[in-house]
Amino acid sequence: MAETLSKTASQCKFEGLTPILNVKRISESIDYYVNRLGFAKDWDWGEPPTFASVSRGGVCIFLCEGAQGQSGTWMSIFVDNVDALYETYQAQGAIIRQAPTNFPWGMREMNVEDPDGHRLRIGTPIEIPSDEVDV
Repeated sequence: MAETLSKTASQCKFEGLTPILNVKRISESIDYYVNRLGFAKDWDWGEPPTFASVSRGGVCIFLCEGAQGQSGTWMSIFVDNVDALYETYQAQGAIIRQAPTNFPWGMREMNVEDPDGHRLRIGTPIEIPSDEVDV
């Protein structure tokens, strides 16, 4: 049985991943992701809306008011130029918890927070030494 399950499971191609973040006020969360972080609103659902989708490039995030998920979820998002994005986010008033920093695992990352306490570790792969930061 385990051998059959394993063979069947190995034939199942994973297509993508979309986190679902619990938010207090869907309209404020959409506004933050669109106007501070540069995402686009894909859609919202409900009357009034309690569920929505925002995306930027190949990254999609669902926002759920008062139901699924918990505050404080962390995500890693990979970009081609974290320093340029940092400058944009500073100008747009994003909540930046850590400026771009070189880490020993080969990433230059910044840490951004949304109004509900979710954290986005946004980074670019690097091949230079770390900034000797505590992790």
